[in-house]
Amino acid sequence: MPCRSAGEPVSSYVPTQIFQYPISKKSDRRVYVWGLAETGALGVHLPRGTSRKKYKNNFSYAWHPMRSSFAERFDVTEIACGYGFTVASIKTDEQHKVFGTGINTDSQIGYHAPRMGHPLEILLSPAPIYIPYKSLETQVIGLDAGRAHTLVLTDNEGVYTLGNNAYGQCGRKINPNEEHRGSMVSHNIKSLGKEKITSVCCGQDHSLFVTESGKVYACGWGADGQTGLGHYDNQAIPAQVKGDITSERVVKVASTGDCVLALNEHGELFGWGNSEYGQVPMAKTQQQVNMSYALVNFTKGLGRIVDIASGGSFCMIANEHGDVFVWGYGLLGLGPNVQHADKPKQIPPALFGRNEFNPECMVQKVACGIGHLAAITNNGDLYMWGRNRHGCLGLGNSKDQNFPLRVAVGAHVLKVVCSVDHTLAMCRPFV
Repeated sequence: MPCRSAGEPVSSYVPTQIFQYPISKKSDRRVYVWGLAETGALGVHLPRGTSRKKYKNNFSYAWHPMRSSFAERFDVTEIACGYGFTVASIKTDEQHKVFGTGINTDSQIGYHAPRMGHPLEILLSPAPIYIPYKSLETQVIGLDAGRAHTLVLTDNEGVYTLGNNAYGQCGRKINPNEEHRGSMVSHNIKSLGKEKITSVCCGQDHSLFVTESGKVYACGWGADGQTGLGHYDNQAIPAQVKGDITSERVVKVASTGDCVLALNEHGELFGWGNSEYGQVPMAKTQQQVNMSYALVNFTKGLGRIVDIASGGSFCMIANEHGDVFVWGYGLLGLGPNVQHADKPKQIPPALFGRNEFNPECMVQKVACGIGHLAAITNNGDLYMWGRNRHGCLGLGNSKDQNFPLRVAVGAHVLKVVCSVDHTLAMCRPFV
């Protein structure tokens, strides 16, 4: 570093900077992946070795969060997990805005054939999905994925649907003879009720759409009442959900299996669909609820609800105070002796890091897979618990987890998405 010369005024002296460590921008994002890798859903492919150290390259599971190299090369904006596959959108004005990796038996991540007529049923690394956008300036603002179908929400062109349509979950006419393997079909739902679609959600084999006025539409498998249309039939064309939410402005819907939760602008809860374990409690015991019902009395005294999640046999909510409540059946996070709760039970806040030294710690977001649960605090910490199928909890082992445990993600977690046996997290770098 140069020295100030004799007689040079102190105010005019500016030291020369020798080296500047790179610092990330606030808009930078990292994606971490973990769980079952054999399906290709993690997009991390390590070649199998032939030497003595073969086991080091025999990559079947990611027990800890791994940084996605795909997210290092592209500006990822949205992520979603399906059953054994993953989709991600990037910010670009080019044709390929959405990429997919993993199981592709029903063309849920597009048509990929190195040789024409020989479509791939599994992809080990992300590949671009062809979607016939009307304008290259269109941006993807939402994604979700079910068992074998994908929804792509755009800013100006509505929703594009891909994959299996056996129950009408792609929002188009059901063709019993349709061959989904190697299909190039994509369907565009421009609007619903002459309104712009603002968010999408996939259950197992059904789809949910929220419009700009807060109305909810549904299509797909309805055997458990998960479409909320007042019947138990399959629905090919999206129709407005019936019941108590028709006069409400809904801001979020959540579904992973066959139970659906909805949240209105006032922080009030509604539900419908499968209720075998009391997820949607009714005056008369019903295992299938085919239209939306207000759960205001059920959640009375819990405060304003800010986030919701629905798993395979359980539900979870977070309130404005950062408290988390669970009910239903499974490893709920209440310890090894509690596997069923017929009313919302609070998970002790201390398990999410709140204590006398950190009293401001609050859970802000929650998410569910089929058998595992996740929560994100205002500090960007991720906690997970539940069934640890193929290491989907990211805790370094395959043991089930009876209470929330912090996952070692080397970044500030902004969003987490869960599926059957893998998990993804969208993060902001620390530095």
